[in-house]
Amino acid sequence: MGDGIMSTRVFTAIVQREGDGYVAICPELDVASQGDTIEESRKNLQEAVELFLEAASSQEINERLHAETYLTRLEVNVG
Repeated sequence: MGDGIMSTRVFTAIVQREGDGYVAICPELDVASQGDTIEESRKNLQEAVELFLEAASSQEINERLHAETYLTRLEVNVG
């Protein structure tokens, strides 16, 4: 990533309400952030992921990267 060539990669952002704000998680890299609104938490997560990718070594990125991430819903019997 440090060779000056800019590329774009798509990651997943999961945003959940927590108290008075929102927590955003990128499950592919185990990076999280927060904000007062959904959009702010998403923007803060984007910055956190970009900073992680700039600062981390290739080895650390490869160790943390979950190449395949799936979001699905579960139907669970309760009671």
